[in-house]
Amino acid sequence: EVRARRLTAITQERQAWSERSSKAHEQITSLETRLKEATVALEEMADLPQHWQERREKLFSALGAAEKERNEAADALAKSEQALSECQTLAKRAEAAAAECREGHARIEERLSAARERASDATHRIEERLQTTPDKALELAQLKEGAELPERDAVEQRLVRLRAERERLGGVNLRAEEESVEIAEQLDTLVSEREDLVKAIHRLRQGISSLNTEGRERLVAAFDKVNATFETLFTTLFGGGKAELEFVESDDPLEAGLEIVARPPGKRTQVLSLLSGGEQALTAMALIFAVFLTNPSPICVLDECDAPLDDANVERFCNMLDEMLKMTDTRFLIITHHALTMSRMNRLFGVTMSEKGVSQLVSVDLETAESFREAS
Repeated sequence: EVRARRLTAITQERQAWSERSSKAHEQITSLETRLKEATVALEEMADLPQHWQERREKLFSALGAAEKERNEAADALAKSEQALSECQTLAKRAEAAAAECREGHARIEERLSAARERASDATHRIEERLQTTPDKALELAQLKEGAELPERDAVEQRLVRLRAERERLGGVNLRAEEESVEIAEQLDTLVSEREDLVKAIHRLRQGISSLNTEGRERLVAAFDKVNATFETLFTTLFGGGKAELEFVESDDPLEAGLEIVARPPGKRTQVLSLLSGGEQALTAMALIFAVFLTNPSPICVLDECDAPLDDANVERFCNMLDEMLKMTDTRFLIITHHALTMSRMNRLFGVTMSEKGVSQLVSVDLETAESFREAS
């Protein structure tokens, strides 16, 4: 048997060496072909250095001529730029003079427009007060055209005196007493309404203050309870570490934000956004379960909450569910594709398609199955 195995091994080695020999011959043939091709290419490129040297000399000659032309063009450009600068200076001066002329013209137009408006206002005042036109005002004042006008101060004083006498005369209002009574009644009504409104505002502010105080107390109490439960669940899920909730951005709990600060085992304290995906999922579960334990409900649905977790963390998640079942009367419905999670459930529900296009709901009671297995 040893000799037979040895002969078999020698036969296999002989075949391997034969294959290596044939491959070596093929490689030698390929290398000889490549050597011939390289020799032909080397012969073809033997004249290239001389060709490129001649072309280089021609390019240097062309470069010198182009450099000379560039210098001449640069001189011409400098002269043109100097002429352009002088032209621009003259244009700026002309624009400044034109701007001054336009400003002077605009000022004259404004003064003319103001004078026309004053003349128009004077005409309207004459027509309203004297019921006549300006050209007939002299006749109404019993003055002749071209005669010397009286002093302006004396005329204005007389006008003021006459107006004052007219104002003192005034008009007679026969309903003044009745209007006074009506206004007094309206004033009393407004004062009464204002007092009622002030009292209502005061009561509303007291109610708001009371609601805010009660809201702060309830929020702080709920926060403390959730925070304590969250710390316990976090330590249980992670097997150590510490986590807590903090109010941020304000001292008032009703206006403050909420931040999660966690320290997994072996790491430093950091905010939730800096944790890994699995750590964030476990921390979120701890917070959700903490809120749920504070105010439990009859049914809790968890959809793919174990998807970002590895097997060890899934085991911790399942253990936490078992503890939740002991502490509450809640029924947990878990949607999952993880085999470890499904193995820890009491009952499984799934959908199968034994025939194409025909779906069937299948359920398995794992507790009953275990009891049957133990009985058998």
